[in-house]
Amino acid sequence: MPKLEDEAAQHTSALGPLIGLTREDIFGAVAVMLRETASDPQRLMKHSQAMGEDMIKIMTGKSDLAPDPKDRRFQDPTWQYNPFMRAGMQYYLAVQKGASRWLEDLELDELEKDRARFISNIIIDSLAPTNTLVGNPSAQKMAITSGGLSLVKGLKNAYDDMVNNKGMVSQVDKKPFKLGENIATSKGDVVLRTEMMELVHYAPTTDEVYEIPQLTIPPQINKMYINDLSPEKSVVKYQVDNGIQTFVISWKNPSKDQGHWDMADYVRSCREAMEAVSKITGSKKVNVSAGCSGGQTASMLASKMAADEDDLLGALTLMVCVLHPKQNDIEAGSLVSENGLELARRRASKKGVIKGDDLARGFAWLRPNDLIWNYVINNYLLGQDPPAFDVLFWNADATNLSGALMGDFLTVFETLAFTKQGEVEMVDHKIDLSKVTSDLFILGGVTDHITPWKATYRSTRLFGSKDITYVLSHSGHMQAILNPPGNPKAKYYIQKDAKKKLPETADQWLEGTEEVAGSWWPYWMNWVQERSGDKKKAPAKTGNKAYPPLDPAPGKYVMEPC
Repeated sequence: MPKLEDEAAQHTSALGPLIGLTREDIFGAVAVMLRETASDPQRLMKHSQAMGEDMIKIMTGKSDLAPDPKDRRFQDPTWQYNPFMRAGMQYYLAVQKGASRWLEDLELDELEKDRARFISNIIIDSLAPTNTLVGNPSAQKMAITSGGLSLVKGLKNAYDDMVNNKGMVSQVDKKPFKLGENIATSKGDVVLRTEMMELVHYAPTTDEVYEIPQLTIPPQINKMYINDLSPEKSVVKYQVDNGIQTFVISWKNPSKDQGHWDMADYVRSCREAMEAVSKITGSKKVNVSAGCSGGQTASMLASKMAADEDDLLGALTLMVCVLHPKQNDIEAGSLVSENGLELARRRASKKGVIKGDDLARGFAWLRPNDLIWNYVINNYLLGQDPPAFDVLFWNADATNLSGALMGDFLTVFETLAFTKQGEVEMVDHKIDLSKVTSDLFILGGVTDHITPWKATYRSTRLFGSKDITYVLSHSGHMQAILNPPGNPKAKYYIQKDAKKKLPETADQWLEGTEEVAGSWWPYWMNWVQERSGDKKKAPAKTGNKAYPPLDPAPGKYVMEPC
């Protein structure tokens, strides 16, 4: 089995396709396929004949069908040396190949073809022989060598998921982790608590600190301690160890009664946090860092502050955040329709909140091989525990999303609000990022499937900032951010001529880049420090008289269950 934590860490929950997959759009895609198939019997006959020829070759042992070398489902030697297992694998590959050729031959427009391809892949992936005990030689060997105990353990794992995980296969072993004890352990205190958020001030670890502090705005659909997992991969620890006065917002997990919290409420909370940070540190500027949907919130905050001529915002860092989405950027983007948008908006309004479990379930089915079938095989067929991995523990610690905020995210998606200059009104102003002039640092991830890097690069064209730095990390979504020094495989890309204006397109930028070995954190830290003013003596304690310490980090709100 592959390392499951490596797979899932690439696909942790993000804002991405919040619209989800509506039954109407899925059935509509299937109906289009069937209608187009029935419209040309000759074409159907041609593909049926080709499929029959493949089946005859398999039965006579003359088939040369082989899995893609990257397809790890068929790595067990049994698939090659056992004629019955090899034939079973080839039957599956023949169906896969036939479906692909059939879809390419259908006279559909590109959008319809993308939809058909997506749905057919989900169906075919679910039919893989490796998803069953009879068709999985690794599971059969495990059952024999364990004297059947692996099957007993697999049944127990399945029962536990039915009872305790709402029927979803577990992606992580949560038992080894406890917040504040072996995860999220950086020292600090909550210095402000409101109905919507806690503000955590982390204790300095250096004798001197930079004058201008940094506030991190986390996504609303995950908890803030992604910034402080283990000491080895803690962005918080890295900042305080480098003299940055570090503050992080921790969002309250909304209940149905708080479903009215919208983007305007979250932006007001961010401004309240920034003002508190300013008063605690005495700084007239506050640098801001944000990722994913938190980056969209930070961008809305920056636009609102620019409209209000509020100059408190200093430098701005946006990590793996898409402000200019296109339909083919995201997973299942082809299934996003006006009907889907409207239904998602109605669901959000009716329920008050979108449950974190429902969001996680939707994301999993967008990449079922990586996020469902891998774990079905590992947990149920092999009878093994899922990995105990801190990123996956955090990812499974789901939060709800208020219906009103989801509605605003959908509006931003639907109207491309950030790409318009003063045309879309939200948060009591006309959104216009061209008025935002803060120095800007933008991060993308090479293998990011949630916020593809070329989509993150488009943000460089939206702001009025004269100083914009773009860095491309050679990792996936959250791994692009959690990429600390010491990783021998780490590397990133930057523009060779840092003083040169960024080109218009991502492809043009890539042509003028150089590869740098190691973590991008030191490069970013140098960028932040250059925009953090002079050094001064570190404060003796967190908060101040107006904002006294309330509870130790990571606070109370992260402890609340979904």
